Amino acid sequence: MSDTTRKPIVAVVGRPNVGKSTLFNALAGEMISIVKDSPGITRDRIYADVTWLDRAFTLIDTGGIEPDSSDIILSQMREQAQIAIDTADVILFMVDVKQGLVDSDSKVADMLRRSHKPVVLVVNKVDSFDKFMADVYEFYNLGIGDPNPISAANRMGIGDLLDEVIRHFPDRSEAEDEDDRPRIAIVGKPNVGKSSIINKLIGENRVIVSDIAGTTRDAIDTEVVHNGKEYIFIDTAGLRRKNKIKEELERYMIVRTVGAVERADVVVLVIDAQEGVTEQDAKIAGIAHERGKGMIIAVNKWDAIEKDDKTIYRFQEKVRNTLAFMPYAEIIFISAKTGQRLPKLFETIDAVIENHALRIATGVLNEIMAEAVAMQQPPSDKGKRLRLYYITQAAVKPPTFVIFVNDKELMHFSYTRYIENKIREAFGFRGTPLKFIIRERKETR
Repeated sequence: MSDTTRKPIVAVVGRPNVGKSTLFNALAGEMISIVKDSPGITRDRIYADVTWLDRAFTLIDTGGIEPDSSDIILSQMREQAQIAIDTADVILFMVDVKQGLVDSDSKVADMLRRSHKPVVLVVNKVDSFDKFMADVYEFYNLGIGDPNPISAANRMGIGDLLDEVIRHFPDRSEAEDEDDRPRIAIVGKPNVGKSSIINKLIGENRVIVSDIAGTTRDAIDTEVVHNGKEYIFIDTAGLRRKNKIKEELERYMIVRTVGAVERADVVVLVIDAQEGVTEQDAKIAGIAHERGKGMIIAVNKWDAIEKDDKTIYRFQEKVRNTLAFMPYAEIIFISAKTGQRLPKLFETIDAVIENHALRIATGVLNEIMAEAVAMQQPPSDKGKRLRLYYITQAAVKPPTFVIFVNDKELMHFSYTRYIENKIREAFGFRGTPLKFIIRERKETR
């Protein structure tokens, strides 16, 4: 069991201009800022990590509609609602008190009600509770429970709303009983061969695909047994949507990927060897990197490539450059069609799972740190030198280390990276990111 259970997903659905992005910004606050030390991650404002009280969750905006007629609004809202139903634990359905109850709201409410997913009804733009409460009550007619009045712009009512949202999260103690079989998400752009890989894995292991009890997703989790060991593969395929709009398709892909990655221990990013590594691959990889997951890059269709003795090195170099923010990722060249190196995929998954959950004794860590400091003096500024007192591992999945220092400001990113490299030299940790938390401790005389 990981130290951190899976973060629930909350998706926002609603007509244009009801204030979805205003709420998004109010909740996400400054947390949207791009991870500074991760070049290559472009942040679409599609998802954000939010913490309320002691519960963390991922907030997803299901889509922007720029329609020119009410039929289009309805069809696109249905599309959004479907994405939310497929991926979210809780759905936030947003309406606008000033526009009142609109026909398309009722139709989407019907769809949400039939999904049996928890829905929280949010009535936005209630700038004065006294003035608008009578209008808020009108939304009881949607038949999806109590309306929660808020003003996203003035940040009113948001705390009560979040209390209501986290009430619907799965109970933590229930989550603790979940099985501890490793979960592997197969992600990547459409048509890179994700499904063929899963089919090949199942085909060789003759396991009946079962819907595993307790998964709230419609994405099918597949059990695969390899060498007597059970794995759960989470598939993000199923993007065969007749969608005319490229942006919508990309958004849908990202939402599905966030949902799958959130539930996984290890992420396998499938890249098409013929197409090479793309900007879109980097976006998908960034989602796994930000969430601290074990990472394998599987280059598929490798059988179709003309090769000489340098081909693999050149390809690896391109991947490393495009995904420069995750130098720890394992790269493996496979062919789902011929089954080439698929057994190697399991070996790699096993190794990454082990590294992702590896704990290092405090004594050993402090020896490594002392040696590193002796070899390369910590930076100083205006005559004050950084001192590193103590290091300990606080968590696994991903391995997370706390370093106590005399002055946080002096602990430059590059020195943290240096310490990380020394720890990796000693323990490998291939395929998993490492997280460092720097804490200040006043000098003890």
